[in-house]
Amino acid sequence: MITLKSEADIACMRESGKLTKNVLDLLGKSIRIGMTTKELDKIAYDYIKSVGAIPSFLNYEGYPASTCISIDEMVVHGIPSDDIVIREGQIVSVDVGVIYNGWQGDAARTFMVGKVSPEKEKLVKVTEECFFKAIENLRSGSPLGDIGYAVQSHAEANGYGVVKALVGHGIGREMHEDPSVPNFGRKGTGIRLKSGMTIAIEPMINMGTWQVNFLNDGWGVVTRDGKPSAHYENTIAITDDGVEILTL
Repeated sequence: MITLKSEADIACMRESGKLTKNVLDLLGKSIRIGMTTKELDKIAYDYIKSVGAIPSFLNYEGYPASTCISIDEMVVHGIPSDDIVIREGQIVSVDVGVIYNGWQGDAARTFMVGKVSPEKEKLVKVTEECFFKAIENLRSGSPLGDIGYAVQSHAEANGYGVVKALVGHGIGREMHEDPSVPNFGRKGTGIRLKSGMTIAIEPMINMGTWQVNFLNDGWGVVTRDGKPSAHYENTIAITDDGVEILTL
């Protein structure tokens, strides 16, 4: 069931969204060659707790960390570890969720570590562009399928694969609410968006094939061909004349 949010609800989500953005900004400044993904996760945890918020990923369906940190061919849901060291030339996707006063924020960024290849740099850039293409003409009344169509069109025009096994989602008091928001689809199809809907749009774009494999740890997802993947996500609110990005 889709839950429409009141202006008061969205005001609360602005607060959780701002904290989510702050976490990612802090991690972007903190990430360095030689640190472990567990160290990066602890920075996120410490900040979230310091502002009186809750890391929404921690213990969600048994997930053991406050962030998902996914390097190179890991698409999403990489579990932070003392054994995973961040190295020069990698792209590191960080997904984080924050609960503040009962409301959720969810966003992701892909960071480039040191000097990365031009191919990786382009992948990160195009993935971010996919998000902004998706919201370019969105407003109350737009078909949901327009989001996936915009993401898929831009990604595939650049020769990339769009992950189909994982999708964006509604968000509010719960991290995952209706509707599902695919990064692929046909223009003009799907339910009509309404003012007051809040959704997380999150392009997951692969340098090669769109196909992925799920790891035995029950969380990690990797590209089937071993090529890099990038992730960019924001929580948005649908308005009468456009969208408001709550995590930017």
